[in-house]
Amino acid sequence: MRVLSVSVALLVPVLLAQPPEPPPKEPTEKEKEEIDSGIPIASDLVKKSCSPCHKADEKGRLSRISWRRTTPEGWEFTIKRMVSLNGLEIQPSDAREVLKYLSTNLGLAPEEARLAAFEPEKRMIDYKYSDKDVEGVCSRCHSMGRVVSQRRSESEWKLLIAMHRGYYPLSDFQAFRRGGPPQTEPGPDGRPPDNRHPMDKVIPKLAEQLALKTPEWSAWAANMRAPKLQGRWAFSGYQAGRGSLYGETTIKATEKEDEFQTETRYVQVKTGEAIHRTGKALVYTGFQWRGRSNGGSADKTGMREVMLLDRNQRELTGRWFTGGYDEIGIDVTLTRLGNDPVVLGLDRMALQTGTGREVAIHGANFPAGLNASAIDFGRGVSVKRVVSATPELVKVEVEVAKDATLGPRDVAVAGAFRTGAAMVYDKIEAIKVTPQAGMARAGGINFPKQLQQFEAIAYHNGADGKPDTKDDLNLGPVDVTWSVEEYTATFDDHDKDFVGMLDANGLFTPNVDGPNPKRPGNANNTGDVWVVASYKTPEGKVLRARAHLLVTVPLYILYDQPEVAQ
Repeated sequence: MRVLSVSVALLVPVLLAQPPEPPPKEPTEKEKEEIDSGIPIASDLVKKSCSPCHKADEKGRLSRISWRRTTPEGWEFTIKRMVSLNGLEIQPSDAREVLKYLSTNLGLAPEEARLAAFEPEKRMIDYKYSDKDVEGVCSRCHSMGRVVSQRRSESEWKLLIAMHRGYYPLSDFQAFRRGGPPQTEPGPDGRPPDNRHPMDKVIPKLAEQLALKTPEWSAWAANMRAPKLQGRWAFSGYQAGRGSLYGETTIKATEKEDEFQTETRYVQVKTGEAIHRTGKALVYTGFQWRGRSNGGSADKTGMREVMLLDRNQRELTGRWFTGGYDEIGIDVTLTRLGNDPVVLGLDRMALQTGTGREVAIHGANFPAGLNASAIDFGRGVSVKRVVSATPELVKVEVEVAKDATLGPRDVAVAGAFRTGAAMVYDKIEAIKVTPQAGMARAGGINFPKQLQQFEAIAYHNGADGKPDTKDDLNLGPVDVTWSVEEYTATFDDHDKDFVGMLDANGLFTPNVDGPNPKRPGNANNTGDVWVVASYKTPEGKVLRARAHLLVTVPLYILYDQPEVAQ
């Protein structure tokens, strides 16, 4: 055998002859445009905190960060992930300032935030996104609210999916990659099948539908201004099971232009209970209100407040909520008060033809010495006399003619109007239970319970006489008799005996979490039931309606960012 040897000296020329590294590829016009769309970071604190990992370019843009916009909750979620997974060390006070800067300067425009408001408001809704491909990929792991509350460049959407694949490898098989053999049959339109992986299909769609650079953000960034909210605001709200709430909120400025103190007093119309709340709030991006208020020393948890301010800084709308799963909430509207009277609403909106009753009108700045001629419910509804009057509440005696036109009525007091505040009807023809599909979670031992509030709404069938059509008249909530019936998803499981209790006001409280030895196989206290409402009309007819209730297991991981209100 002959051994071949090569002199090192002979290899040197070969190594020296290797071609040089090719120059960096010149970015395309599209890539240049995307790079230019990045938002420069002007905060020294953000640069100091983030630049060890996110490199700055010559225009002050930080990698990844400058090509994304989102809500305060979205930025806080990111900061927490940097701390827990990437070793970021930051003081809480500095983290709050970083959060403020990013939420304000790399946030959402009002039009963009309203589309995703259900996510920070913690609303339990059946949301459907406009694109099935995007929804199919993203909602397999989390709510679409976390997606539609973000705006990114195309490269950033690609990097986000790459991050998911790195941190959560199962996402590849659960959402991102195509399963099974490729399709061979053409689609309904006759085109060849699209056998790309789902992630490759949705990235261009995300870049187009939820783009970093939008006309809405450009316009808002140019017009953003400090919120001037101090003063008196009319408070109107609605809480399922408790009805309408009316009162007044006073907002006071603090040393910081985006932080405020609040005091709210309102009345629960149904019970007459007076509520007093004090709190504080921050406003991000010039319009995103995040607050927290308490109803006295006995209120340990308080209520979170998520609202959006209109462009004229005259109205705040949103949701205040509490509970183990944020399920107990109030839909709230705050309207800036001046000297003019304001009508907020009535104690009960339904006015039956051929009857008379006392009506309470809630509002603000009602003038002294009101008489019946200053109050108007429209044709067929006569105001006989003013029973009592204060600046916030006017009680009047009204009479509704037998032939009064059915339908909504505007209510006027001293020149102030509330559109559709009253509803004239002749009879109740149907009731509906809301929500029609509810959910509760067992708890109380290791995890909190998630309650579910139901209420029954009365309806008139409208001019066409047919139920469930567009002209039906909503007459507001009515008092009903509540019961629970078996939902036969599984025969003989007797769910109604184990899942929990429904009180006389329609509030369902689930049973405790954990195995129940009284159930076959030590099953949990979960299951399906019907929630049934029964209402007896003045004519003696019994109306019934029902809703489906799913009682399920606790939510073991909560993706919440409550600190945005602190």
